[in-house]
Amino acid sequence: MKYNFDEIVPRQGTHSLKWANPAREDEIPMWVADMDFKTAPAVTQALIKRAQHAIYGYTLPDEDYRQAVIGWFARRHGWQLQSDWILPVTGVVPALAAVLAAVSRQGDKVILQTPVYNCFFSVIKNYRCEVLSNPLRQQNGRWEMDFADLEKKAADPQAKILFLCNPHNPVGRVWSAQELYRVGEICLRHHVFVVADEIHCELTAPGVRYTPFASLSPEFLKYSITCTSPSKAFNLAGLQAANIFAADETVREQIKHGLEKTETGGIGCFGTEGLIAAYNEGADWLDELNVYLHENFLFLKDFFARRLPDVPVSELEGTYLVWADCRRLGKPSAWLCAQLRKAGVRINPGAQYGPEGEGFIRINIACPRALLQTALERLADAWDKLKA
Repeated sequence: MKYNFDEIVPRQGTHSLKWANPAREDEIPMWVADMDFKTAPAVTQALIKRAQHAIYGYTLPDEDYRQAVIGWFARRHGWQLQSDWILPVTGVVPALAAVLAAVSRQGDKVILQTPVYNCFFSVIKNYRCEVLSNPLRQQNGRWEMDFADLEKKAADPQAKILFLCNPHNPVGRVWSAQELYRVGEICLRHHVFVVADEIHCELTAPGVRYTPFASLSPEFLKYSITCTSPSKAFNLAGLQAANIFAADETVREQIKHGLEKTETGGIGCFGTEGLIAAYNEGADWLDELNVYLHENFLFLKDFFARRLPDVPVSELEGTYLVWADCRRLGKPSAWLCAQLRKAGVRINPGAQYGPEGEGFIRINIACPRALLQTALERLADAWDKLKA
């Protein structure tokens, strides 16, 4: 490989959320979704150059920024965006908040395909809307959408919005074009607006293709918005740069007003430069990252088969977040994660992704393989003791 993803880069002393407040000195954090890899060299070089300018005033994401976004999605995903569709924002969660501020009313129901990203729940609560769960189903170990239930939930007169997670966090599915098309047809039929969180769209396993929901038809494009960011794929969460794609002018103006209400529009100078460098020059680094992440998953999968055969692992089509089924232990996921933390591994309990996540855990494998191996050995040793 051209890039060294095996390098262990200490993150203590960098104000890292992921590595903060360890339960013990040698704790390995595998919870919050950022990576323990250096970003693409082109991004680092762009940030150094910008820092050396030494003036960090208010920043306008101009046409260079927009063309970087447009060029990336055209080359990488075959989706031709237009410049005026792009609304820069500090992050995908603020984007979701701005969208709800713009297009929802108190008491509206927001459909979630649970278990799903935990921040969806808090954003919905904060805007006095209600969660309407459309639980995913496991079919022969594979997570699938329940379209019959989605049809039923979308028919609820108070159901106004669907938060679509594509690729899905935490179950690791990358929804096919056929699945997404069925979602779109149901939502159009019942006038449910689709808000697609596609922040993990660049992180796919070999042979797996991500499809932007809004790219599938003009109707889906008009009756949806898409939230994206280079933060997951290029490890840039601290730069706070994301985008909302809104093709419909009326919806776009409503969201602009929502961004003004939530004070989350616009991004800083480092976020602007980081995004431009990532999208213009980071493709080969990302390609190698995806290979390494897939190899990490295969390493974990083999380890579980040998050491943890009673803990099934969902196939990882996208993201770097592994979803593992610990229900055979018969303990709450929060209790299990507390025990694992005592053993030196910090992992997310599945219950925080909705009631359907109870008994599961989410494991972040975006780290050098040596760290992954140590963490898995600790996890297996702790599991054996808990079973005993």
